[in-house]
Amino acid sequence: MSPVKVKLIQESEKYQLFVDGQPFYINGAGLEWGSIKSLAEYGGNAFRTWRVDNGDKTALEILNEAQQHGLMVCMGLEVARERHGFDYDDEAAVAEQKAQIKQDILALKDHPALLMWGIGNELNLRHKNPKVWDAVNDLAIMIHDIDPNHPTSTMLAGAEPEVIKRVVERCPDVDLLSFQLYGEIDQLPRFLSDSGYQGAYTVSEWGATGHWECQCTDWGRPIEANSSDKANDYKDRYQKYIAADEQQCIGSFVFLWGQKQERTPTWYGVILENGKNTASAQVMQYVWTGQWPEHRAPMVSGLTINGLSAEDSVRLTEESIYQAEVIVENTRDQALSYRWEIMAEVDKSVESDGGDFEPTPDIIWCDATDNSSAKVDFTAPTAGEYRLFVYIDDAYGSAATANMPILVESLAKKRSVLHRIKKYLSSFS
Repeated sequence: MSPVKVKLIQESEKYQLFVDGQPFYINGAGLEWGSIKSLAEYGGNAFRTWRVDNGDKTALEILNEAQQHGLMVCMGLEVARERHGFDYDDEAAVAEQKAQIKQDILALKDHPALLMWGIGNELNLRHKNPKVWDAVNDLAIMIHDIDPNHPTSTMLAGAEPEVIKRVVERCPDVDLLSFQLYGEIDQLPRFLSDSGYQGAYTVSEWGATGHWECQCTDWGRPIEANSSDKANDYKDRYQKYIAADEQQCIGSFVFLWGQKQERTPTWYGVILENGKNTASAQVMQYVWTGQWPEHRAPMVSGLTINGLSAEDSVRLTEESIYQAEVIVENTRDQALSYRWEIMAEVDKSVESDGGDFEPTPDIIWCDATDNSSAKVDFTAPTAGEYRLFVYIDDAYGSAATANMPILVESLAKKRSVLHRIKKYLSSFS
């Protein structure tokens, strides 16, 4: 195999990647277990991984498949995190990590689908020891010695000016920075200005507003936007805060070309678990190619239970019957299929931190009716915290989603509250 030569060049204050002498702007996605073929079909030209071996495919298999579909890969290098217990004062452990990564570089550096190296992911998240950045810089030096054909980056959680300054100071051999922002992406221009950073960067994760950034119910569960509102955010954020920076930004990797459980199964993936595409995936096709797909995904404008929305912090009583309704804007006069589910909330003791693994909660109830309507009656389950989900499928491989947290209270609690109210009112008689 012969490597492609990837160069990062600055001309008249503008940074540009070149792949074998041709300009290359990253129209990419984060893609760990999703469909590489699908990303190419939507107009993407690159993707990033988080590690060399994801337990499903080897790095070589991923690179081969990427090459088959004409895509380039920012190969993630797993670098241990302080928040997971790694000690960067332990020189032997740091050296062992470096030696292991060296073997990965030697094995993959000449693959023609390799675009760049991503040294670690969000190493700044709740870290205290600045020696992590010395380790990152040592890795960048090693990579450049072994592989002169591919630039290096490190992926940061957020883009806080003080973090940028620290990384720039301690990692002079890292070629460019990568920032990961969600709802806060509108602050990126200010963060860059305040930090004084003049180098190139990618936005290596961006997409839906994060579960830590959004409104919550009054019992503390985050409220997820529906798929249509998310799609509007994707388009707005890409155009205003990624494509708009023609000087320093060399492209981005939308999160996530696939599906994962993180607070819900639908929060971050632009493709659902069953392979259906959402309006956000279609937005990415538009911003990458300038063309919308022939058949647009269904558009959701509201989800209620007995007329109440998620922002009303909906409380139900166990064993009582309620009606849920989703409002869909369907201008194509085609039949839609509705799937309704109630899923338990993620137990707070096992909630993921920083995108780590999170178990998928159990489905407590689903509507067994085929092609059910935009309204459904259901009986509230036993007391606890749940989410009501609706999936709206069309005939063209697209789907819309919406969900809302619900708190189900026990009959005994409701009776106790009613008794106290009656007792209070009787005191006035």
